[in-house]
Amino acid sequence: MRYIYENDKWPEFTWDDKQITLILGKVRHLQGMVFGKMGSLGFSVKEETMLSTLTLDVLKSSEIEGEILNYEQVRSSIARRLGMEYAGIVANRNVEGIVEMMLDATQKYNKPLDEERIFGWHAALFPTGWSGMHRIVAGNYRNGEMQIVSGAMGKEKIHFQAPSPGLVKKEMDVFLGWLNNETGLDDVLKAAIAHFWFIIIHPFDDGNGRIARAISDMLLARSENSFQRFYSLSNQILIEKKNYYEILQKVQHSSGDITEWLVWFLNCLYHALENTEVTLEKILQKADFWQKHKDTSLNSRQRLMLNKLLDGFDGKLKTSKWAKIAKCSADTALRDIKDLMDKGILKQEESGGRSTNYELILE
Repeated sequence: MRYIYENDKWPEFTWDDKQITLILGKVRHLQGMVFGKMGSLGFSVKEETMLSTLTLDVLKSSEIEGEILNYEQVRSSIARRLGMEYAGIVANRNVEGIVEMMLDATQKYNKPLDEERIFGWHAALFPTGWSGMHRIVAGNYRNGEMQIVSGAMGKEKIHFQAPSPGLVKKEMDVFLGWLNNETGLDDVLKAAIAHFWFIIIHPFDDGNGRIARAISDMLLARSENSFQRFYSLSNQILIEKKNYYEILQKVQHSSGDITEWLVWFLNCLYHALENTEVTLEKILQKADFWQKHKDTSLNSRQRLMLNKLLDGFDGKLKTSKWAKIAKCSADTALRDIKDLMDKGILKQEESGGRSTNYELILE
């Protein structure tokens, strides 16, 4: 089967305008509602929502590619770069790189995306010039063939064959020229087209998915004329990952009609916007908790651990885990916990078992 880029009219995309306009209208309406709701919140709540959203976006964009980043490192790196107060751990170079790219895309959304800038993004993703155990061309277009394959060695299945390396520079010049010029298209629709187009070119040895999602985030920020991020497209793509790859694989063989891809992307974005309710509920719960306990005497360890519990603690809270994270002895951890129980902040879980677990009292 021919690939879409092998058609004579590539890259002239077509779509069912009536179908797309209907979904786009729904997305734009929900976008406006989300930003209207966020605009009515206090500065600290908006700041926390943005930090949580950007953290989620970075974590999930990497997780789509099978890379699990450290939550604390990502959150700390973003907070530091945005000038927010956050006592976190120092991030490694890989985390710093993807955070740098994502913030450059969303905080400088009106800046043109030229070759130098996109090379900078790629170099930031691969600061050592290696992807796992493979040396790659970092900060430049690939110079070898690119295939998306799966299966055991000798039984590989080719899912996609990208344009040959000799065509990449020419293809990217056309793509970046379109991206930076005023086309009259709605920027939300442009974000969907750009994502697909970039994935088809697959200009780099690695990191194409993460950069495609960064480009979409940049155009979505442009569509809202705001650097503030209140929803995570990458998180929703991860939830719908199977369909994401299925629709890409299907439409890559089209003759130029990308209606199915646009419908999927816009619906995915709509679901991401719907999920801001969940994020906001957690943020407001956290804000209410600290407002309630603003005069409560707490030490730095207790504040650290309470914030972790409010952000969504991984696993059960035990004395041993408190001691490990707060870097204190088990006796000190137990005293901290008992103190919070006396203050009506923590309680012992009713599940019982051999070890004692604790949970927050949220009212």
